[in-house]
Amino acid sequence: MDNTWTLLSGAMRSADAPSGLRRGTVRRVARFARPHWARLGVFLALTVVSAVLAVSTPLLAGRVVDAIVGGGAAATVIWLAVAIAGLAIADAGLGLAERWQSARIGEGLIFDLRRAVFEHVQRMPIAFFTRTRTGALVSRLNNDVIGAQRTFTATLSGLVTNVIQLLLSLAVMVTLSWQVTLLALVLLPVFVLPARRIGRRMADLQRESSELNASMTTQMTERFSAPGATLVKLFGRPHAEAAEFGSRAGRVRDIGVRTAMLTRWFMTSLTLVSALAQALVYGLGGWLALRGDLAPGTVVALALLLTRLYSPLTALANVRVDVMTALVSFERVFEVLDLDPMIKEKPDARAVPPGGVSVELDEVRFAYPSADRYSLASLEEVSTLDNRGGEEVLHGVSLRAEPGQMVALVGSSGAGKSTIASLVPRLYDADSGSVRLSGVDVRDLTFASLRETVGVVTQDGHLFHDTIRANLAYAAPDASDAEIWHALDRARLADLVRSLPDGLDTIIGERGYRLSGGERQRLTIARLLLAQPRVVVLDEATAHLDSESEAAVGEALTDALDGRTAIVIAHRLSTIRAADRIMVVEAGRVVEQGTHEQLLAAGGRYAELYHTQFRQETPTAA
Repeated sequence: MDNTWTLLSGAMRSADAPSGLRRGTVRRVARFARPHWARLGVFLALTVVSAVLAVSTPLLAGRVVDAIVGGGAAATVIWLAVAIAGLAIADAGLGLAERWQSARIGEGLIFDLRRAVFEHVQRMPIAFFTRTRTGALVSRLNNDVIGAQRTFTATLSGLVTNVIQLLLSLAVMVTLSWQVTLLALVLLPVFVLPARRIGRRMADLQRESSELNASMTTQMTERFSAPGATLVKLFGRPHAEAAEFGSRAGRVRDIGVRTAMLTRWFMTSLTLVSALAQALVYGLGGWLALRGDLAPGTVVALALLLTRLYSPLTALANVRVDVMTALVSFERVFEVLDLDPMIKEKPDARAVPPGGVSVELDEVRFAYPSADRYSLASLEEVSTLDNRGGEEVLHGVSLRAEPGQMVALVGSSGAGKSTIASLVPRLYDADSGSVRLSGVDVRDLTFASLRETVGVVTQDGHLFHDTIRANLAYAAPDASDAEIWHALDRARLADLVRSLPDGLDTIIGERGYRLSGGERQRLTIARLLLAQPRVVVLDEATAHLDSESEAAVGEALTDALDGRTAIVIAHRLSTIRAADRIMVVEAGRVVEQGTHEQLLAAGGRYAELYHTQFRQETPTAA
């Protein structure tokens, strides 16, 4: 099997590689294909037999001509014709078997590759998704993976078949007439030189086309979503959006036309050279036959073998272009696989201890990492990554919530409240200090245990374009309908769902946009209730709701928090008066803490925030 990859590597020498193609890509593809070696061995065996049959046919045809010219028996000619027909039938059957094997190899490898990328992306930190353009990432899983598939489903098959057929044809031609063979090879350099130049150009065009397709996918993903389409309509930008999309699509069109013309020019040139070589064979071979140095059948066999020689050369010259193009796709996929997930589960990680769970932050310091640690410029569609980062945003934060307690975080926007909340479910890891659940550092816990223990409701809880049932069951796949309805009852949403024509099977649209803001938020709370976490983190869960919706969501939250340890970030201070402890966060530090009454009496930052908000919410007398 190593010989196959040697052929690929030989065709891809660094001097001929397109700009930016990294060394070792073929070797990585080979390692990824290792589980498919057995099937590849069968494929290669079929390929060898098929190549032998392809070379045998011209020899039999030559014998037919000799039999006719030499006045041989009719039976001999008939049996030779039957043999040629039998070889043709056998070759057709082998071709189908080869294609089956190559397709199984290619599709199997692409399945492995696509699943590996999907699983790897899911392990990436949240920071990766905040910077990456969704369409560009989706393009890696679709366009680039499909592009890489060509290496196995078509290119590899053609490469191996043509190399074997080329060598066999050349060997047989030399035995028949070394003079004619030498003349036929005079034009060989014409095949090699165009391949070196066009291969590089085609790969560069493929890379540019992939990037443009990713850009178009991103634009469609963003603009075709409900909030994106609303923004475009509100600001009256449809023509500008169409022009931007059209510019990219036009460039893809131009690349497609240029690629097609380059390929056609290349193949036309090679076909012409092949025809000229065949004319030389007929000329020299015919002259030698007239002199009596060659049999007429040998001339015919050489002419037919020439097609078995130059056809593989033509295909191999073109396969080099295909391989280089496919390797660009493989490389773009490997770029994603090479990204470090940053947040990893330890081999000896353990579960959160049973019972009530305490939450503790002990002298936690944290700085958001720079983009070069977890992102790619091509996924952000920028020329260079923004390497800013490392500036500390949390400075020795400490807090503790005992089992069943509610600790509220308040403070100015950008003070670091959401950053603190994101450390509890380990969306990020602290740079120093520790975040502990029931005395165990979250870095020592299994991901599964952490997700089961900590539930989060944000101010814009995400919902999938799916049914209400599917969105709720995402938190508890084994939940029964009775449990789902119970969660909806507690979230004050059951009456609404019962009123819908399809009930639990109602499709709620992308991000739940067929529901109101309050209804979406209560649905995310129902999902939380169904998951039954022991720790709840609420990050501005009622920030963007009107008074009526806030009251309904507030009732649902009261039920959701009952008996659970809670970390609550509140925009409206009136909603956290009952908290066991309120912590005021400013500029990444806890500057005050206590109960509502204690902090008001202290007259510090909390009192200032509270009275400012109270004045804003109290209507002015007429």
